[in-house]
Amino acid sequence: MTSFWICRTCGVEHAERPEVCAVCADERQWVPASGQAWTTLDELVAEGQRIEVHELERDLFALQTAPGVGIGQQSKLLRTPHGSLLWDPLGFVDDDGAAAVRELAGPAGVVAVVASHPHMFGVQVEWSRRLSGGAGPVPVLVAGADAGWVARPDASITQWSGEREVLPGVTLSQPGGHFPGSAVVHWAAGADGRGVLLSGDTIFANPDRTSASFMRSYPNRIPVSGAVALRVAGHVARRPFERMYNNFDGVIPADARAVVLRSARRHAAWVRGDFDHLT
Repeated sequence: MTSFWICRTCGVEHAERPEVCAVCADERQWVPASGQAWTTLDELVAEGQRIEVHELERDLFALQTAPGVGIGQQSKLLRTPHGSLLWDPLGFVDDDGAAAVRELAGPAGVVAVVASHPHMFGVQVEWSRRLSGGAGPVPVLVAGADAGWVARPDASITQWSGEREVLPGVTLSQPGGHFPGSAVVHWAAGADGRGVLLSGDTIFANPDRTSASFMRSYPNRIPVSGAVALRVAGHVARRPFERMYNNFDGVIPADARAVVLRSARRHAAWVRGDFDHLT
């Protein structure tokens, strides 16, 4: 018996199967020309989906589905001596994947599952249940401003806003932009104590590894305003960070705080028209 449904396009879990996924019908996402399609965990397992894990740096691990589910984000497992954070959960989980995360997390376990924004909700409630270890579901933290996008309500979900130190030296905050509640993680001990920012696609590390983007919609190419880009950059720049990871495999490996500030100024200048003579 199917207990919940997963949108084939975005990978977000739904308690019921509506005619169309609201996340995908929004202007920031898309419904395929072929129409709305749904799947289940059992179907994905039968198709051969699996979870691959590799280390990004000490105490930070990347999780990806293979061959790929939904948007295909790269989840991050951030480990500390006090517990671990599962960031931007995948749209798929199986027993082997959950066991690998529990093993990496160690005795302190996973203390929270958090998505940067609704596109990254994945199967967050299912991850919470699979990581419980018999001690009850792991809390799923959802930005209050974006809680209306939750399509599988559950007692494990707790709304939050502003800032929240989810673990010592690991702080969630909400610069907004992509969604009103779009969140980032600042990890003070990352990059050998120089700081790491997990930005989801609130701020997107570009392929050149020396610049970043600020968008309302990445697939549909809708930018935020220059004022919003500057606001988001200023928000994250309150804390030092040497490196930044987005919600795929993008990374700004060095001087990331300065890169983000410089990129926001460039974005603002382009949308203001400063470089129209180049067009």
